[in-house]
Amino acid sequence: MAKRGGFQGGMPGNMNNLMKQAQRMQRQMEEKQGELENATYEASSGGGVVNVTVSGKREILSIKMKEEVVDPDDIEMLEDLLVTAINEAMRKVDAASEAAMSGITGGLNLPF
Repeated sequence: MAKRGGFQGGMPGNMNNLMKQAQRMQRQMEEKQGELENATYEASSGGGVVNVTVSGKREILSIKMKEEVVDPDDIEMLEDLLVTAINEAMRKVDAASEAAMSGITGGLNLPF
């Protein structure tokens, strides 16, 4: 009877090393994700009249506004400043996460 291809006696050394590397990478990613979730990110708009702080979990922690930005006759401007600052803070969370994961995966395009 002819032998079929395959490995005798378990995984070859290279496959073992690959599995160990994958496990180490997974641990590093979990650790980094925890760090990112506990970090805070700040952004401002309108030259600093609106400041937003968000967590790495993408939760808004605080919004600070200078008194001069609160104009009852121009609510739309305040709304725009809030949206701009919040979006910028969220972009910072995304950029930090992407940079951290890229450092661990060596630039591999893995879905997270």
